[in-house]
Amino acid sequence: MATFLRESRVAKAMSDKTVIYEPHVRAFWNTARYEDSDKMIHAVLKKKDQAGKDVDVEFKFDVGDVRRVLDLQDSDNDPTIMSERLVKGLWCRMGFSEHINGKMYKRSFSKANMYLMHCMIHSMGHRKGTYDEVADYIMNMVTSLVLNRRYNISQVIFEYMKENCQAGADKYIMYPRFIMMLLNDKIKDLPKDCKDVMEMSVVNKTIIGRITKDKDEKAK
Repeated sequence: MATFLRESRVAKAMSDKTVIYEPHVRAFWNTARYEDSDKMIHAVLKKKDQAGKDVDVEFKFDVGDVRRVLDLQDSDNDPTIMSERLVKGLWCRMGFSEHINGKMYKRSFSKANMYLMHCMIHSMGHRKGTYDEVADYIMNMVTSLVLNRRYNISQVIFEYMKENCQAGADKYIMYPRFIMMLLNDKIKDLPKDCKDVMEMSVVNKTIIGRITKDKDEKAK
C-alpha cells in the first residue's frame, strides 16, 4: 500500500515535507478572502523591506496553482463527483464490513485499506476532527486512485478553502501544509524563524501498527 501511494498522483500532496511556519499560515487565514471576479483566493502577509520595516505582501492563488504546486495531475474538465454505485462497489472490494448505506469508518475496512484511509484522511482531508470517518470526497479520491479514474482533486481542495474563507468567525487553520507550499511558491523571501515552526503529526510504525490491528486485538 505504501508503494501504491508513493506512485500515485497524490504522492507529493501526501508526503511533501514542507516546514510550516505558523505565523504565516495564521496571517493567511486571518486575511483570506475569495474574490468571485477572478475566481481566486486573496490574502495579505507581511515581510521586511530593505530598511527592516514591515510591508504588506499581496498573495493570491487559484485552482490551477493548487493543481501545479501539489502536482495533482488533474484538470478542470475532470468531475468532482464519482458514481455512488462505483464508490460503494469499491467499498465491498476493499473489505468494508458495515452497512453499505451507512457512514464510512476507516476501522470498517481491511487492514491494508484502513492504512490507506488513514493516510488520505490526514493528508487530504479538510476537517479538524472526526478522523475515523471517511468523508464522501475522500472516498471519491480513493476510488479515483484505485480504479484509475479521472477526478478533480484540486477543485475539491480549493472549494473547501473557499468555504473556509467565507466562514466568518468559524474560520480555522485549514490545510496548513498546502498553504505553506503555496506561499513558498509565490513569495520567495518570506521571513522564517525556527521558533515559529508548526509541528505536524507523522505516520510512523507505531501509528501503522495501531490502525492495522485486527478487530479482536482492539477489543483486548
